[in-house]
Amino acid sequence: MSRPRGGGSAEPSGQSGGGRKLLVVGAGVAGLAVVRVLRAWGAEIEVVERTATPDVGGAGIFLPANAARGLRALGLEDAVVGSAVRIERQRVADHSGRVLYEVGTGDLWQGIAPTVATHRAALHGALLDGAEDVKIRWSTSPESVVPDGPGVDVTFDDGSTGRYDLVIGADGAHSTVRRLAFGDVGLRASGLHAWRLLAPRGDLEPVWSVRLGRGASFLTFPISPDLAYYYCDVSADDADAGLAGLVARFAAPVSELAAAATVAHSGPIEEVSLDSWSCGNVLLMGDAAHATTPNMAQGAAMAFEDALVLADTLGSAASIPAALRQYEQRRRPRIERVQQQTRRRDRTRGMHPAVRDVLLRTVGKRLFHANYRGLHAEP
Repeated sequence: MSRPRGGGSAEPSGQSGGGRKLLVVGAGVAGLAVVRVLRAWGAEIEVVERTATPDVGGAGIFLPANAARGLRALGLEDAVVGSAVRIERQRVADHSGRVLYEVGTGDLWQGIAPTVATHRAALHGALLDGAEDVKIRWSTSPESVVPDGPGVDVTFDDGSTGRYDLVIGADGAHSTVRRLAFGDVGLRASGLHAWRLLAPRGDLEPVWSVRLGRGASFLTFPISPDLAYYYCDVSADDADAGLAGLVARFAAPVSELAAAATVAHSGPIEEVSLDSWSCGNVLLMGDAAHATTPNMAQGAAMAFEDALVLADTLGSAASIPAALRQYEQRRRPRIERVQQQTRRRDRTRGMHPAVRDVLLRTVGKRLFHANYRGLHAEP
């Protein structure tokens, strides 16, 4: 795979993007990663984003070693990993806090890269700085996306229009591009409702630590010297009990921690699964193509890998359609494995606690290693 050097731009080895027009819809993690890596392709790149300003809110984000490796390939390792909290261990406990098993991230990833945690806004800011030479049209979204032979005709909600050689939908699980070009397909409820919270770090150690209760989980890890991130979820059928009802399922100090935190976001968790990620010269990537529940923390990692593989195929294939076919052939097996492992982990943690806790105490560490083993190799 071609790898960015220094400034984070791919070095295409085949066709040039010179004279071509590329539209990226979405200025989040996936969109900014693909902008950064495709600048050296030579195309004229335009970015539109439906929000009015860059996202400086959000909560925490956990970046396993393969995500940190992706940042290294994008030339952003120092900007993100250098200021993040290094997470040395991942711990799984029952509702009372009794440890079921613990995994060292160094052993898990075998020196590939550090595992870190940071504020999502810090990651977004580093990606945004890395795309500073590409114009972003804020408060702008497509109203129609029509593949037409070798191009794509797009009408925007500000009345402007454009014709592009390639349109990339990197606009999240509720992708406008997916709806307009593919129809109302792919998005489905996971059956979970989540709360994401920020709180003072206090004496929280640099550990990713989750408690598993009856149909619920409560996760904590630090994201800066001063801040901690909490994630809690429950079956969507039980969400009406609210956050207080969820944390009451756990022994102290979970209720006290949640009471001292600020809710950054709350809502249902949804997944995306599609038979194809392209329609003509329209491509979906990141969560727009393959969103999963967050229990493997692979959203950012898969978005970085998507961008790097796309740059490689665009730079070496004879045409854009050929590049998109090669891209999907390379990415789909890895993405589908992540989706399968994620669903398997969701099923396991949803088991009756009396069965689940014995299982995890016995083979949890081995299962955890098996979940990530397929991600050690580069994409």
